[in-house]
Amino acid sequence: MRVSTISTYLTGLSAMQRLQSTLDHTQRQISTGRRILVPSDDPIAASRALEFRESIARLKQFDRNAGIAQNQLAQEESVLGSVNNVLQRVRELALQANNATQSNETRELIAIEMREHLENLMQLANQKDGNGRYLFSGNLEDVEPVSRMGMTFAYNGDQGQRLIQIGEGRQIADGDSGADIFFRIRAGNGVFTATPAASNAGTGIVGQSSVVDPSVWDQDTYTVRFIDPANYEVLDSGGALVTASAYQSGDRIAFRGIEFSLTGQPGAADEFAVTPSPYQDIFTTIDKLATAIEQPIIGDDSRAAMTNAVNASLQNIDQAIGAVLNIRTKVGSRLAVIENQVDSNAALTLTIQETLAGVEDLDYAEALSRLSLEVTLLEAAQQSFVRTQQLSLFNFL
Repeated sequence: MRVSTISTYLTGLSAMQRLQSTLDHTQRQISTGRRILVPSDDPIAASRALEFRESIARLKQFDRNAGIAQNQLAQEESVLGSVNNVLQRVRELALQANNATQSNETRELIAIEMREHLENLMQLANQKDGNGRYLFSGNLEDVEPVSRMGMTFAYNGDQGQRLIQIGEGRQIADGDSGADIFFRIRAGNGVFTATPAASNAGTGIVGQSSVVDPSVWDQDTYTVRFIDPANYEVLDSGGALVTASAYQSGDRIAFRGIEFSLTGQPGAADEFAVTPSPYQDIFTTIDKLATAIEQPIIGDDSRAAMTNAVNASLQNIDQAIGAVLNIRTKVGSRLAVIENQVDSNAALTLTIQETLAGVEDLDYAEALSRLSLEVTLLEAAQQSFVRTQQLSLFNFL
């Protein structure tokens, strides 16, 4: 059998190329610190490593989402703090205006300041975030949430919430609807209202009200009608007599599980309507309060009318302050949830990274030993190749 010189040359060259390729692969492993450079190095491990990297990428996106939600909620918390300050100031002005030492002129000045706070409150309700989106318009982020037409205030957004995913199976609302903050506020004590009729000629003033027995309160509409200044009767919405009693200033009028105090001296035929608490927006409450305060007082009946308006508005403002406090509590809870989720994401990311390192990171001791062996093999192959190419039959002649 004859072996040609070219065949020997190609066989030796091919062997050296394979050894050189193996050596290059090992050197690249050592330089990168990764055992798997291409999927063919370990297809199963490469597939697992890809899944781990996708999980880490998702967790990073969750953290970015959490940052966005955190910024939105922090801005909302700041605006709600300002809203609370405005409501507290309006409440102080209402108490100040209800002082008997105030004159018609000073009450008019108080009403002017109230209307300034009303404008400020509308600006806060129409606040935008850093991206130019309205904070309190729900999902209709490009629609101005609160508008005014004469004496009427309208909410133009919806009651939706934008949900942002901050973890596997965990979403968080990045804001609240302006309807819940400014419009869906129960009037009175939150259960019922006691309101004097506009035609009342006496000086009866409604005071504190409460629900004594919720199981008895049937949410019907009732009328407290004074037969004369010393006696009254209570009629239901159908005109049926519920109760009747004598009256003295300071008495608590009680029926059907509710009660409210009444002071002053109502006149004959004066009426007080007791109704389930309707929703009333805080803008209308302040506007009506300012209107009531700026009306001139010319007698005891007009003073009683103003006092009743102020007392009713104070209850409504307290309900609004409570609504804002409730939303702020929810915002604080969400911020705490985001912080906990970010910590959880970080812990999970660390665990996955450690697992990923175990799958694809290089064992340097093994790789360096292999590199030394491959260098030795390549050098031996090179020397053998050189010696083989020097062989010739002429050396044996």
